[in-house]
Amino acid sequence: MIFDQLQSGGCCSYLVGCERSGAAVIVDPLLDLADRYAAVAANHGLRIWHLIDSHTHADHFSAARTLAPTLGASVIMHRASRAPFVNVRVQDGETLRVGDLRMRILHTPGHTADSICLVLSDRALTGDTLLLGSVGRADLPTGDPGALYDSLFNHVLALDPGLLVYPAHNYRSQPATTIGEQKAANPRLSDVDRQQFIARGKALDLELPQHLTEALRTNCSGARSVSELLREAARSIAFMPLAELRTRVDSGEPDLIILDVREAEAYRSAHIPGARHIPRGQLELVADGAFPDPDVRILTYCEFGKISTLAAATLRSMGFSSAVALDGGFRDWVAAGYPVEPSPPQSH
Repeated sequence: MIFDQLQSGGCCSYLVGCERSGAAVIVDPLLDLADRYAAVAANHGLRIWHLIDSHTHADHFSAARTLAPTLGASVIMHRASRAPFVNVRVQDGETLRVGDLRMRILHTPGHTADSICLVLSDRALTGDTLLLGSVGRADLPTGDPGALYDSLFNHVLALDPGLLVYPAHNYRSQPATTIGEQKAANPRLSDVDRQQFIARGKALDLELPQHLTEALRTNCSGARSVSELLREAARSIAFMPLAELRTRVDSGEPDLIILDVREAEAYRSAHIPGARHIPRGQLELVADGAFPDPDVRILTYCEFGKISTLAAATLRSMGFSSAVALDGGFRDWVAAGYPVEPSPPQSH
């Protein structure tokens, strides 16, 4: 078996491959690492057959929907998953074949209703059900602390104690330990009955994940995240450095339209000299009237450089093929000490 762990922050994903057949799966693929999986698989001489999410993630974005058509791979989740892009919906006790390897499905609801663990001959990929030194939280949508207790104590801990544990999160980069070692040393599994376990979990008062709403929306629906939209937009346009724009502003270049896509109040407060103003929300409606020449060179900018990236991509999709975005935002322009209009009042 070929086994490789990839990590972004505290989030873990796993490549599991059969050396003889060249078949592989990715478990819990991360959108942040979407461009790496095919290269890692190829480095091992593997082809990715399946993309498996151990549950509907609430704290990061799955890459399963994005990667599936590119890799020609199927997306696998438990039948309780709401995601419409899932190709194979599995149930407890079923087995996935990966060449000569077998991955047994263990339905472990609690962290989410669709949580599963994947059991191989010498290890278990436990998702957010069993973590190293802890267990998954059960206070997010479809979570159930009672179900988590049952999944852990009646199913996961009943597995071979020699199996290595590989969870979907490992914030302290701890080395893998076995089911038996977790049972003996994990404080969340230490001699508690069901009611004590539920009460202890509820008392943790954990902070909600930063991207909870967006992650659930995209992972449940197959829609794109904001970061994905930005990445796609950035691939379709060119950018102009701050210093290059400063040179063109100073020279008064007539063939460049500088377009501020912030809201009106921000534009009135201060803007790059000579900039015209169209809020991003009105761009599609007024662009044709504002720019009758589709070959005109338009540079978009906003406060931080994100909305302007989307704006430039929109203009290009509308036929303004010379549209570019500022590499940075208005805050970077000001921080560099470059001029603005109206000029700020002089301090005395």
